[in-house]
Amino acid sequence: MTSRDQPAIGYVVNTYPRPSHSFIRREIRALEQAGWTVHRFAMRGDAGALVDPDDRAEHARTERVLETGAAGLGGAFARAAMRAPKAARAVLRAAKHGGPRQLIYVAEAARVAERARSLGIAHLHAHFGTNSADVARYAAALAGIGYSFTAHGPEEFDAPRALRLGDKLADARFTVAISHYGRSQLCRWVEHRHWDRIHVVHCGIEPSRFPSPPPMPGGPLRLVAIGRFAEQKGYLALLPALAAARRRADIRLTLVGDGELRPEIEALIVSHDLGDAVTLTGWLDEAGVRAALAASHALVLPSFAEGLPMVVMEAMAQGRPALATAIAGVPELVLPGKTGWLVPAGDERGLTGAMLSVADTPVSRLAEMGLAGRERVLARHDVAIEAAKLGRLFRAACNGADS
Repeated sequence: MTSRDQPAIGYVVNTYPRPSHSFIRREIRALEQAGWTVHRFAMRGDAGALVDPDDRAEHARTERVLETGAAGLGGAFARAAMRAPKAARAVLRAAKHGGPRQLIYVAEAARVAERARSLGIAHLHAHFGTNSADVARYAAALAGIGYSFTAHGPEEFDAPRALRLGDKLADARFTVAISHYGRSQLCRWVEHRHWDRIHVVHCGIEPSRFPSPPPMPGGPLRLVAIGRFAEQKGYLALLPALAAARRRADIRLTLVGDGELRPEIEALIVSHDLGDAVTLTGWLDEAGVRAALAASHALVLPSFAEGLPMVVMEAMAQGRPALATAIAGVPELVLPGKTGWLVPAGDERGLTGAMLSVADTPVSRLAEMGLAGRERVLARHDVAIEAAKLGRLFRAACNGADS
């Protein structure tokens, strides 16, 4: 099949784009460069939070379903019920087992299904196994096409029963996990006969945006942490650990991001007298993130729960080793003593000790570890290669085969 013959795909995401979802944008761009037509469906947007020009451009390319309004969504379902009454009844039966909010997802799905038919979309793919997968599942049933979804974690793994993850896995033409760990967690919630339809496709980076590692900075050890200020990111453990490490070494930390825990983080900075050691930048665009990594010696990822974070890939692509917690898919990328350090999640003493180990490591050795990490991430996470894997799954699904 040539690129011109490839059918259109609909991507379904709850809120899109977001600053933390640039990996979806890169994946779609790689698919389009390979000849696929991709239509973006988001339930809602978040334009006010977008600082990256690429994200703002993606916002303009995205259709936001809830902007149709309640009457429009209700009308879409009424038309779907008239056109395909059997499918509509089946969708309502499935939704009944998921609680009242499922009826909202059904209405959203009816609009997506209607638009999918008018656009000639042959398959729907959701990112995240949460409500976006519900919408894709119902919309596919109403439109008479297939669907699939990418599960990232940790949300899907925190509440698999409430999300009816097993039902989604069983109904999907295929499911994507972003790591082997993630695949293992999906396999727990579906019968063994469905396991061969669960595939590992990594989130990817664009190697052209990381042409060569910037030189390591001089001066004291500089660490950078990047991510939403939320409980799962472990920053409330990182700051006390940093305070303990600074009793023995001059270590500076830059926190890139923002979120609901910012007041608590600011309070910890004050209570541990870290005002001169910690910099809060807020959200940065991709160029700003690369600059923050270039100004650091290593990435620190103290998370309690993750999938396989893009920030680890981006740090390694820039030749920076990672100090991370040994959770989820992270150990598939961070190799202790080779590309970074791993510590148990929530172990503040372990974090302190690891930061001191980084501080004691010569800059030349940090650079060697960074180059090893760069080689590893470019081999495993090239977005064009990963998108090609996804494209093969789409092609099989559009041909009516379980992938």
